[in-house]
Amino acid sequence: MLKKLLLLMLAAVTLTAYTLNAQPAEAAPKKGGTLVFARGADSPGLDPAYETDGNSFMVCDNIYDALVGFEPESTALTPSLATSWDISEDGMTYTFHLREGVSFHDGTPFDADAVVFSHGRQMKDKTRAKFFQKQWDWPVNAPAPEYWLSMEMDDIIESIEATDAYTVVYKLKRPEAPFIANMAMDFADIVSPTAVLKHGADYITNPVGTGPFKITSWQKNDRITLERFDAHWNGAPYLDKVIFRVIPDNSVRFLELMSGNVHICQYPNPEDVELAKSNPNLAVITQPGMNVGYLSFNHTKELWQDPRIRRAIAHAVNKQAIVDNIYYGMGVPAVNTIPPTLWGYNDELTGHEYNPEKARQLLKEADFEGKLKAAGQDKITLWCMPVARPYNPSGMKVGEAIQADLKAVGINVELVTMEWGTYLKKQRTQDPAMDLFQLGWTGDNGDPDNFLAILLDGLADPNVRTQWKNEEYHELMVAGKRTTDQAKRAEIYKKAQALIHQDVPMINMAHSIVAQPQHKRVQDFKLHPTTSVYLHKVWMK
Repeated sequence: MLKKLLLLMLAAVTLTAYTLNAQPAEAAPKKGGTLVFARGADSPGLDPAYETDGNSFMVCDNIYDALVGFEPESTALTPSLATSWDISEDGMTYTFHLREGVSFHDGTPFDADAVVFSHGRQMKDKTRAKFFQKQWDWPVNAPAPEYWLSMEMDDIIESIEATDAYTVVYKLKRPEAPFIANMAMDFADIVSPTAVLKHGADYITNPVGTGPFKITSWQKNDRITLERFDAHWNGAPYLDKVIFRVIPDNSVRFLELMSGNVHICQYPNPEDVELAKSNPNLAVITQPGMNVGYLSFNHTKELWQDPRIRRAIAHAVNKQAIVDNIYYGMGVPAVNTIPPTLWGYNDELTGHEYNPEKARQLLKEADFEGKLKAAGQDKITLWCMPVARPYNPSGMKVGEAIQADLKAVGINVELVTMEWGTYLKKQRTQDPAMDLFQLGWTGDNGDPDNFLAILLDGLADPNVRTQWKNEEYHELMVAGKRTTDQAKRAEIYKKAQALIHQDVPMINMAHSIVAQPQHKRVQDFKLHPTTSVYLHKVWMK
């Protein structure tokens, strides 16, 4: 009974995509063809345990499988490499029953020991990971598994044990309401132990999973080529090949779609979406985004410790103008960190009004000018994302708008940008040269915890992007994880959102509508609320 209750709770909200100008399929799916998917940046790496960005995960989505999957267009859960699972009455033991007869791309067998290896390598205390038969060595000098750490998995999992060739048992230290949903996320993908140990540090460019496609080549900052894996347990894909092409400029990416050189254009300029709708060869699929774009502070610097200063910045930034002029209406100004489509959203809160006069008053009360001088600065830096993401169509344009808004209240701002992988790495370390930074988030599993804890609970882990350390907030996050009743969890998360509104550890900028133009030859591609890119069932007319 508990299992059924948890599965219903974790299924979350289903977001339905709809198609504009799309033509219904006139024939049954057919095999063959190469799909070219154009995106703004390359993948930093393809080991899902150590990546944190969408450009890596969209490729991993097609190379790997996890124990649990998501339904198309939904965060409802479905069996994947695990055919079923049992949950003990106290919620402390999860037993996964694995699919038999599955192979990795390198021909080695998928089994319970591969699961223990894939997750055990991310554990701090690897003695708590127990194999059934094959005693795999652990990788040496591996990077920090940032997702695992930021989600406090070492504080959740007591042990992982393969009790036979196709059964894995997870014993928890505490009840964890989102646990099954977490097992559907990319960091929980299952990798080939043989390949990881063979390639070592180079595994990130030589990934091997059980997914519907396998990698054949990678030309850095140009393209990644995948080909069909005929032995996939859920049937071979229709496409022969998939090419993920890197085209950094949004406009050039869209022009390549218009000219037929690519078939899917990810994250176009919002103004190009209207052009796509009027083109007889193109379709536009859209979906309300389960996302948030935000502006945050370097909380490791003394300059940003006063909440009055943070609140002043919130009142100085004209979010509505940014949404109107840069998102072109393909979004809404954000009030809360979680989107309004997600359960637990606090609709009693209102956003910080755009009020430059109030911003000036708060800056004066907090002696911002004096604090800036004490920091040895005469201006602040704003780090701007170099790539378009579903929650922010243009980091530099948004940065320029914020720069102008802050100048109007007496704050000089220097805009800083850099290559995407470097940006993510340096931001994670809270570089002292960084004052404000842009980032965003697309939900991984349809649970509010995946926004509120992952993005803001600095007391949980130093890898949390916004290192805000608030004891009351941390206690709410812990309570939310340990409570299984969804109504009670919703109240906890509403209180957390009120704390964010009060203390302003970040400024929630916008929730976007995700719009993707594609050639009408592309059939059965479906947007997913997590922005995962699933190409297994896609085919070409």
